[in-house]
Amino acid sequence: MTSLRVLFLGGTGIISTACVARAVADGLDVTLLNRGRTAATGRAPAPEQAQVLYADVRDPASVQAALGDRTFDVVVSFLGFTPQHVQADIDRFSGRVGQYVFISSASAYQTPPTHLPVTESTPLRNPHWQYSRDKIACEDLLVRAYRDTGFPVTIVRPSHTYDPTMAPFDGGWTVVERMRQGREVLVPGDGTSLWTLTHHEDFAPALVGLLGRQAAIGEAFHITSDEALTWNQIYTTMAHAAGAEPRLVHVPSDAVAAADPDLGASLLGDKANSMVFDNTKIRSLVPGWHARIPFSHGARQIIAWHDADPARRTVDQRLDALFDDLIDRYRATARR
Repeated sequence: MTSLRVLFLGGTGIISTACVARAVADGLDVTLLNRGRTAATGRAPAPEQAQVLYADVRDPASVQAALGDRTFDVVVSFLGFTPQHVQADIDRFSGRVGQYVFISSASAYQTPPTHLPVTESTPLRNPHWQYSRDKIACEDLLVRAYRDTGFPVTIVRPSHTYDPTMAPFDGGWTVVERMRQGREVLVPGDGTSLWTLTHHEDFAPALVGLLGRQAAIGEAFHITSDEALTWNQIYTTMAHAAGAEPRLVHVPSDAVAAADPDLGASLLGDKANSMVFDNTKIRSLVPGWHARIPFSHGARQIIAWHDADPARRTVDQRLDALFDDLIDRYRATARR
């Protein structure tokens, strides 16, 4: 039987590396299209069984030179962030692909949600974060293309998906380093909102299970863990994995957003809200799938990866100072 021919646009990111590895392991005929910067990520290179084509996906001539007149059963795009990016893919792959899988974001869902758990029928609306609004606009464009011309789209919405290279905090390793030094760490809000963290090796088999499935065309799916932890639990789990005792200081999310609008956008537009997901729909097409890796295990992987090379344990000095300032300011305000 002929293997499914799959083109990954990207393939070197947190989620996509695991998806590429899983697709190869499952015997798919895998091609990657990217700029060839895997080494800079610290992640594993593409499997030897995958063909890698080098091009800048934002440069049509570069992509055309790399792809020529090749066709694919599936194209999976990890690189679509604006409607312009998506329109370029529609123009490029119409008539040349059996399924186009767009990697969107669960942050596109109504924020904050009025009902939990979130399902695929939860409305899409995020007034706080431009990234999420752009993903919504991408989805709207693809849905119109499916309705008007039959463009064979499947939409996939990851939530907070991580790998061993990424500590799951704004500031990344900076927060872990503060824990190890016995310093206080800033937790936005009161730390009791529920958050869903998904290991990239759990995400991958569900995504690959959708490839080539006619029943997935015209549909949207989120793929997340069923483990929902409070942020207090997440910080504490990471601290214990790092051999530290956490000293948590809770600072209102609005105060963080006022001090740093960039942090605030992703915080108010995503992490400040409880997000728990119903994965019934993805399981209906990928029977037997469920997330198997608890965050307690993932946290130990994160610490081990960073401890394996001192160069990986980088501290963002600006954010480190910002955390100190916010903690001090909040204490001063609270005493009044």
